[in-house]
Amino acid sequence: MTTIALEALDLAALLCSRVCHDVISPVGAIVNGLEVLDEEKDPEMRTFALDLVKKSATMASAKLQFCRLAFGAAGSAGASIDTGDAETVTRGLFGDDKIKLDWRAPRILMPKNKVKLILNLCLIAAGTIPRGGTMSVDVEGQGDEAAVRILAKGNYARVPAGIAALLAGTPEHGNVDAHAIQPFFTGLVAREVGMVVAVRSEPEGIVIEARPVVAEAAVAGEDTLDDAAGTALDHAAGTALDDAAGAALDLADQMRTAAASDAPLSRFNAA
Repeated sequence: MTTIALEALDLAALLCSRVCHDVISPVGAIVNGLEVLDEEKDPEMRTFALDLVKKSATMASAKLQFCRLAFGAAGSAGASIDTGDAETVTRGLFGDDKIKLDWRAPRILMPKNKVKLILNLCLIAAGTIPRGGTMSVDVEGQGDEAAVRILAKGNYARVPAGIAALLAGTPEHGNVDAHAIQPFFTGLVAREVGMVVAVRSEPEGIVIEARPVVAEAAVAGEDTLDDAAGTALDHAAGTALDDAAGAALDLADQMRTAAASDAPLSRFNAA
């Protein structure tokens, strides 16, 4: 299937729509809380409204800070971003205790787009555990060979339908809307940094991996080599077995012939 190429304006519009969708709920809650503060005189209600405003403002700020790194050109003056900053905004995003974050990635400077990829993979991982759970984030290797592995575990964990096609840039229905733009954008970022993303369900949970294309090809080559070696060994073993069976049959024929002619059997050597 042909990879879809969105126009720059369409991509920007869809990403803006996604960001607005993420922040509209806490911003709306802030407005509601302020209205209560303006109209209510009851101290208990005012305390409740003030608490709502504080929590919603914190949530909106966390979402915007995360989106700034994940989608925007944060730190565009430099080529690298501290993964510690990525951890901070991710913890802020999942600070409601619904998802427990286990950030195992070392604190290093990484290329900006690789950090974007990690953050977007975290969003995809969160979508695989809609009822909450745990998410562990690992970065293995260094430099261009660095690979990302995220494990999401929780009740009713599942791989979202169509996610692989969106990551590959080939959505099933041939178009992308605001709901699907995030995984589609993740695939764009992955290809930009020369990595391939895989999402699969395993007994331990949902595994999301991003590996350099060269490393992925090497793994595929090793698998092919292993298959070829296994086939060769099977063939060799089969040939040896056939040869042994043939030799045994020849020996049996010779023994039958000797027995029929009363020749001594001691002259036959099974070796």
